[in-house]
Amino acid sequence: MIPRIGFGFDVHKLETNLTLTIGGVSIPHTKGIVAHSDGDVLIHAICDALLGAANLGDIGFHFPDSDAEFKNIDSRKLLAKTVELIQSKNYKIGNIDTTLCLEKPKIQSFIKQIRSELSKTMGISENDISVKATTNEKLGFIGREEGICAYAVVLIYRNQ
Repeated sequence: MIPRIGFGFDVHKLETNLTLTIGGVSIPHTKGIVAHSDGDVLIHAICDALLGAANLGDIGFHFPDSDAEFKNIDSRKLLAKTVELIQSKNYKIGNIDTTLCLEKPKIQSFIKQIRSELSKTMGISENDISVKATTNEKLGFIGREEGICAYAVVLIYRNQ
């Protein structure tokens, strides 16, 4: 097996009276994500990491925000398609490590549910998915609660 790693990052603006979806889970909060799709930063970062590891471009190439097909789409559909794409090139996911960066809400109580959703969507064990969260210590646009971002690192394998 030949290992490859990939890195993903996504960021979105937050505004009041919108839905906050992270890892396929709706999180109760006064602010939500401004985006063409559902704006799930965690899933978008994972998609970019998987696509990058397999040298298949990025999420914007495969699912452009200029395409009406992806307007308000559930990002779990994008993730499932991304997994199909890497599997079509004989890649298998080894593990995924992610970090969310946001001031509020605290998401510790949602992490188990997020890992479960990601596991179901990708068809891998929850034990192969790490989801962590941190704040930006009140600094910058994240600290002012104007936005949210996520980072993802993945390890994939290809049989040769």
